Amino acid sequence: MDDTELRFMPATRAAALIRRRALSPVELTRAVLEGIAREQPRLNCFVTVLAEDAMAAARRAEQAVMEGGALGPLHGVPVHIKDQVDTADVLTTHGSAIFATNVPARDDATAARLKAAGGILVGKTTMPEFGHKGITDGPSFGTTRNPWDLSRTTGGSSGGGAAAVAAGLGPLGLGTDGAGSVRIPAAACGIVGLKATLGTVPWETSADTFANNVYAGPMTRTVNDAAVMLSVIAGPSDRDAQSLRGPGLAPVPPGLVGNDLHGLRVGYIARCCNPKVQAEVEANTIASLDALAARGAQVEEVTDAIDWIEFEGRVMYQAGFFVACTPHLAQWHNQMDPVLLAFMERGSGFTLTQFRQAQFARTRLFRAIQDLFGRFDILVTPTLTRTALPADFDAADGQIEIEGESCGITRQGWTSAMYPFNLTGHPALTIPSGFAQDGLPTGVQLVGPWGADMSLLRLGAILEQDRPWAQRRPPGV
Repeated sequence: MDDTELRFMPATRAAALIRRRALSPVELTRAVLEGIAREQPRLNCFVTVLAEDAMAAARRAEQAVMEGGALGPLHGVPVHIKDQVDTADVLTTHGSAIFATNVPARDDATAARLKAAGGILVGKTTMPEFGHKGITDGPSFGTTRNPWDLSRTTGGSSGGGAAAVAAGLGPLGLGTDGAGSVRIPAAACGIVGLKATLGTVPWETSADTFANNVYAGPMTRTVNDAAVMLSVIAGPSDRDAQSLRGPGLAPVPPGLVGNDLHGLRVGYIARCCNPKVQAEVEANTIASLDALAARGAQVEEVTDAIDWIEFEGRVMYQAGFFVACTPHLAQWHNQMDPVLLAFMERGSGFTLTQFRQAQFARTRLFRAIQDLFGRFDILVTPTLTRTALPADFDAADGQIEIEGESCGITRQGWTSAMYPFNLTGHPALTIPSGFAQDGLPTGVQLVGPWGADMSLLRLGAILEQDRPWAQRRPPGV
């Protein structure tokens, strides 16, 4: 088995081969690390690479296999973790010069669970400063580039993880998603990304656990890998109030166990607050819907006039960064990302009344989506409205252009189907839907009722079977 085959092997298959002593964790980890060394100069998707630690862990994993010990579901499989997630004794910078020397004393619950399941941490992946934008670049590390086209962005804020998974630099990436930050880069890089139901996966570092809308989640090349990874990281944590009352992972309902989807009611949301969708993205989304319909699903376009609260969402988002980051301004202003500073300045101008009105709007949006699930079992949207933006796109004021039409800033014109489901808490899964003529991948998003994470993954697996994507690899990797 050559190194490229090893690097692009699904995690579940690798773990199965390792348990059968048909694959060495040392061989697999070495192949991934050598791939990172080769691709990092052109992709710039890692902040920290733990080559020595990872190889030592791989040798221990191999010894455990040979001794016949109990093995976790990810035993011997390389994983990487976004630089926003605390990892014990490993640098965690949050993409910022402010935390350039920050070495946490303990693992976040998600990191600890991945390690306990046998995962081998190979490194920490890049993110924009504090995850504030959907583009992955920053003064502290430069620009992370899309492996399908180096002139394009990976998306963000979990852009480093998406690029690494897409390029075969570890099959499992842990990202975080505050307004689409797992799903945006997953769609831009042609992989699977899941934002689970609020509270299903703990987010221990939330500054306000009671009003949290940030989620940790898997980034993988296959749906099966995402499902196994979710099963590992899900569950309550004493440090996250939302997880203590989380819905847990409901079993797949009987109607989805087989391949016959008669009775499944699918609501197609063609647009959220965005004025336009790229024709090829729309065509690939409809092709995915047609695949569900071919198995018996009833597909209907959602025509309800929904207030997607883009402005109110922006109020909460930018005001949050203003409050959280202002204490750093006096010392670090000159080393902070200009886009983050712009967001903070705009956030400072919102009033308390506007902030509370935005929170009330969040509840209205939740109830509007809940009403849809009275009529539909699943909602489907394009993940992004167009393929990946230029790598140097101005995330503060740049205007999204689709087929010659200006469509507003990123939240309005590109990622409009992302942030609403952070605010409502509903699970949302993005999977590849095809490719556009520019050679870049497109994505389709599946949204379910609270607790329906496994149902989304089951439907994603059906689409993966009917419209496979994992055999495609970026050029030059």
